[in-house]
Amino acid sequence: MREEISETTTTLFNRYVKKWKDGGGKVVGYTCTYVPEEIIYAAGMLPFRLRGIEATSTSIGDTYYGPVICSFPKCVLQLAGEGKYKFLDGAVICNGCDSMRRLDECWRKASEDYEGILPSWFYYYGVPHKVADYSLKWFVEETKRLIDSLEAHFGVKITDDDLKKAISVYNKGRTLLKRLDGLRIMDEVPISGADALAVIIAGTAIPRDEYNKLLEELLEELEESKERITGKKRLLLGGSVNDDVSLVELIEETDAIVVADTLCFGSRSYVDLIEEDGDPLVAICKRYLTHSFCPRMFGYYKERFRFLKERAEKAKVDGVILQNIRFCDLHGSENGIFERDLEAAGIPCMRMEREYGPLVETGRIKMRIDAFLERIS
Repeated sequence: MREEISETTTTLFNRYVKKWKDGGGKVVGYTCTYVPEEIIYAAGMLPFRLRGIEATSTSIGDTYYGPVICSFPKCVLQLAGEGKYKFLDGAVICNGCDSMRRLDECWRKASEDYEGILPSWFYYYGVPHKVADYSLKWFVEETKRLIDSLEAHFGVKITDDDLKKAISVYNKGRTLLKRLDGLRIMDEVPISGADALAVIIAGTAIPRDEYNKLLEELLEELEESKERITGKKRLLLGGSVNDDVSLVELIEETDAIVVADTLCFGSRSYVDLIEEDGDPLVAICKRYLTHSFCPRMFGYYKERFRFLKERAEKAKVDGVILQNIRFCDLHGSENGIFERDLEAAGIPCMRMEREYGPLVETGRIKMRIDAFLERIS
């Protein structure tokens, strides 16, 4: 089972997506945790989070983006230009950050030179950066427009009952992942940080009903397992988008284990549930808009620091590693403040800037991790 899950972390067109497509199912890609997967699920389609894995170059990404920008969306565009995302029937681009917002225009422009790389349904979805009554009202209307466009293009109908079922299914998955978090913070840990990240990432690339069943089976296996990891430095990994399991493996090659995280592909994506009473569309919009764990949301630093500090203390970590992709203004800036406040609270912290995908500097990163572990010993 772990091998099947692990496949989804290194392969875009994995066996689950292939099976879904072979059965006549539609796949809709999305860029950010602020895109409601429940909407796509309620339409009877597979939500698939866009990632930059399998990229071995950024030549296409550099052409349309330029060099001084986050390498994550550049790798996504690179794969699109190479035709790796031709299995998508649609895609939703969101303004998670300015670099990801530009993926909308860069992908459209690249499609003029690389024929057939743009999905037949390609939609830009705006998400407010502030939480207020007026922004929630606007966001509900924006999400209605998303639903209308989805229904019109694919000839489907999304009912309130469909949305309620989707909310229930995704809430169950989030609750199961919280159980996984509970196992990770035990004194004797039954799963490595790299394997845990692989399990979480799999949820973005597998049909949710099937994923929930796999997750339940895995949790039962872990809870009964006699194999435990002990005696290593306990770390929390936080910061910008990381779907690269090999980064966590690199950390854990040393005398360390990642027992908690506050990553975009990680715990902060499932920490809050959707209310299952009342209007399902409003409930979905309320959850996603008030999901303040990403620095894209203005005015919530204190809440994010509290979340980070509480997770670090609950997991009894020896230190925190805050990574961000180079040119990430949001996490790069906030990680500096996190470092200051964590150190003031007596929690050792290391900030690390890196590149995504084919440009990862393994030797430099390992040297910095080794130095950090030596400091906290």
